[in-house]
Amino acid sequence: MQIQKSYQTDTEKGTLYVVPTPIGNLEDITIRALRILEEADAVLAEDTRNTGKLLHHFELKQKMISYHEHNKMARQDQILEMLSNGENLALVSDAGMPGISDPGFEVVQAAIQADLPVVVLPGANAALSALVGSGLPTDHFYFYGFLPRKKKDRDQALQLLQSMDTTFILYESPHRIKETIKLLSESLGDRQVAIARELTKRYEEYIRGRLPEIEEWIADNSIKGECCIVVEGTKDNSQSKWWTDLTVKEHVEKEMELEGYSSKEAIKAVAKERNIPKREVYNAYHIE
Repeated sequence: MQIQKSYQTDTEKGTLYVVPTPIGNLEDITIRALRILEEADAVLAEDTRNTGKLLHHFELKQKMISYHEHNKMARQDQILEMLSNGENLALVSDAGMPGISDPGFEVVQAAIQADLPVVVLPGANAALSALVGSGLPTDHFYFYGFLPRKKKDRDQALQLLQSMDTTFILYESPHRIKETIKLLSESLGDRQVAIARELTKRYEEYIRGRLPEIEEWIADNSIKGECCIVVEGTKDNSQSKWWTDLTVKEHVEKEMELEGYSSKEAIKAVAKERNIPKREVYNAYHIE
């Protein structure tokens, strides 16, 4: 068991500060974040060019160290050594809370395991802003982030989301938003959805409606800027979801075992239960 207090008891060790930065509107920076960025011995930046603009805007001239998806493991030992030597470091991403669909988790975990102080500042986060602004239930929710690029992994993710009875949140780029909305409509059916784009910026916009009508609308309209997709959870509790942890192929085989179905009958049943095309189930059973 490890107990870590929010204040430093060992002044020989530095602190890793996780500092959220604005997701659009620079006025969303906090007074505390500015103080930490000014006092830190170095700023760990996802992109030093973007962070450089932020620091310049607030007239800060801190040393920056690049820390991003492609070098985060190589940088880790250097960061831990700096903290162990008493240097205070501020971890930032390009926008929002580091570690949420951005680099940060690994170095926070490593610092904790090395018994080095970690302090997380509250601040801007696109997912929570989109959730509250969506008008969908907020008492329980699930954050997924970006859907996987590979079809097999994406299909498994959609199967998971299909059975969720809570509001869930996705991130998506403007280049893939049409494809993703189409996939959600096909997989989830008629549900309430909100697309939040350009949050906190001049052209902030919410597009709210039901998935089929949003799919139809988005086919004829272009969307710019990074997007959050907030989707209503399922209200269909009539069917058992015992198959949630099974692959499509395993689901077909289980239907054949439990119900005595032929493979053709089982494929039809699985397609209906999962609300996916029979051809997709057929391919998963016979080809994959």
